Amino acid sequence: MTKTTTYLLGMLITIVVGTYFFITCCSECGASAIHEEPTTEKVIVEEPSATSYPFAIDANGFAYNTNDNYNFNISSNAILMPLSADLTKGINGLQSHLETNENNVVNVTGYYTSEEENTTAFPNLGLARANSIKNDLASKGISTAQINTMGKLMDEMVPKDSTYWGAASFGIEERSASEKDDLNALYEKIKADPLILYFNTAEASIYLDATQRQKVADISKYIDKVADATVSVVGHTDATGQASTNMALGQDRAEFAKNYLMQNGITESKIIATSKGQTQPIASNATEEGREKNRRTVITLK
Repeated sequence: MTKTTTYLLGMLITIVVGTYFFITCCSECGASAIHEEPTTEKVIVEEPSATSYPFAIDANGFAYNTNDNYNFNISSNAILMPLSADLTKGINGLQSHLETNENNVVNVTGYYTSEEENTTAFPNLGLARANSIKNDLASKGISTAQINTMGKLMDEMVPKDSTYWGAASFGIEERSASEKDDLNALYEKIKADPLILYFNTAEASIYLDATQRQKVADISKYIDKVADATVSVVGHTDATGQASTNMALGQDRAEFAKNYLMQNGITESKIIATSKGQTQPIASNATEEGREKNRRTVITLK
């Protein structure tokens, strides 16, 4: 082997050994001789499947089941129309069953989620939806005296295209043996503590607290069950101005409240709106605080 060859071979061995120790040392001291891009795993989040509850009843001699049901948009108690042919067929069958079984009642439970906004006069959106369904059933010949309405929180409901499909359930049972006594007790409760609204006629909306919404639900329930029951809406004013003007102002307030009740499903023919003007104050008109109390609309049962 020539000196030149030996010299070149030595240089090659030196380069190989140096490279090996460089890589090893860098790895041990935390450095990297070769930069590699970190790999990021993509997390795929699957959207939950939309829920759909059927119109299904199988009790007290009546059975019907269809995947179609009453549907509602998010935060709304307005039924999406038209109803399907299969649902209409089921409702017609239910109407015939209840007509020949007067001791039976249908329980309608409206569903709602905690994320929805309730702008109705009812304690929750589920009960408001149940009342909308009740009114539709009544329009198809089912007596409201044979319909019970309830609301149920169903956070597992998932909308599709901003719509809750089948946001209600149904069941049939015998009338409660204590129904008459319960209605008498409800009447006394409403009369003892009527719904009182304080607002100006210029206001475009009425906002109710939880207690007031429950009073609306109680009134609605009573007039549904008692055929000749009516709602009394009486407008009152303070003594400022002329008596004749205040009488008209009180009537305007009563009509405003009546329209609000109608928007929430209480039948117009069941509501009697009148005015007492300034003739029945409940506080002194000598103070602003007293006048505010006198400017009221009282809603109760006749």
